[in-house]
Amino acid sequence: MISEKMSVMVKNSSVTRAMFEEGKRLAAIYGKENVYDFSLGNPSVAPPASVKEAVVDIITNEDTTFLHGYMNNSGYEDVREKIADKLNKVHQTSFHSENIIMTVGAAGGLNVILKTLLNPGEEVVVFAPFFGEYRNYADNYDGKLVVISPDKETFLPNLKELEEKLTSSAKAVIINTPNNPTGVVYSEETIKELSKVLEKKQQEFGTSIYLISDEPYRELVYGDVFVPYVTKYYRNTIVGYSYSKSLSLPGERIGYLVIPSEVDEYEEIFAAAGVATRILGFVNAPSMIQRVVASCLDSEVDVSVYNENRELLYNSLTEYGYSCAKPQGAFYLFVKTLEEDDKAFCERAKKYNILVVPGSAFGCPGYCRIAYCVGKSTIEGALPGFGKLYEEYREETAGR
Repeated sequence: MISEKMSVMVKNSSVTRAMFEEGKRLAAIYGKENVYDFSLGNPSVAPPASVKEAVVDIITNEDTTFLHGYMNNSGYEDVREKIADKLNKVHQTSFHSENIIMTVGAAGGLNVILKTLLNPGEEVVVFAPFFGEYRNYADNYDGKLVVISPDKETFLPNLKELEEKLTSSAKAVIINTPNNPTGVVYSEETIKELSKVLEKKQQEFGTSIYLISDEPYRELVYGDVFVPYVTKYYRNTIVGYSYSKSLSLPGERIGYLVIPSEVDEYEEIFAAAGVATRILGFVNAPSMIQRVVASCLDSEVDVSVYNENRELLYNSLTEYGYSCAKPQGAFYLFVKTLEEDDKAFCERAKKYNILVVPGSAFGCPGYCRIAYCVGKSTIEGALPGFGKLYEEYREETAGR
């Protein structure tokens, strides 16, 4: 018998991953080119050439015992210093190596910091729609997830409801901007207002409320959209970052936490996060890819490819009659489904070999997420099916 907690988690396993597996099943039947899989946020843009060059150089020239050996649980000191220097240059911050912990992707980083912060029963607040794994991450450490309902006009944080729902048991608030699944970027004004609410509640309760900014999509923005660096607006901010999207390296599982010296109980938190990295079984972030990303801090993927996909998909779907907010960042469209039951809508889309993820997986029923980090041919092949699906629903409505 598996544990009761794991039994529940297995039953509620990721809908996104289930759709991804369904895509492989359908591809075996109809051919991969005839299945339009928009389920998984798996980057379709190749990593920058500098990544391959760095891999070759490091394997060739680094001492192998050093390269493949253990290091401080927080990561190589020189790698952490280079990342801190880069952040300081870009965001006018003042970090150093002792503010950076290398992590096994953003997911590993979130688990490390929640393991570090949470006592059983303490609350982790999220804004719907949210990345569904947050629920599991909080539950891993017996935290209680508190969901703030979505503002379906803007998909910005519902700060009025946040103020009403924050209690003295609140230990952390997680934000994700650019957002998965909506692509919305939280404005500077929104971050400032959020900070005011948290500051007010910290004073009221006499507690520390940590704002965890989950930022795997920070560099994936379109036009002149500005993504505020949250540590500059709220003192008790901890940042989780990943190179999965910014360098198209999702399988390499590499990222970092930023724990500023200004946060309450900084020394205890930084030390505990290092220990959490070890006892969660990571021990340390993968050694070679740490050194690779440190050599590629000025590299970036070609966001124009995602932008072309965004324009094609958004313009086509809205012309058909679908409703969705145009994303400012990331590589997802969050589309209002043509019936209230978003799971039924996604099931019907499979009739046209279109795989999308129901919004209920993100705490926001009545919508679906379409990941457009795919080849352009996938979008072009799927559009006729999206059109037929819309007409199917329209005819049903007209016949009532």
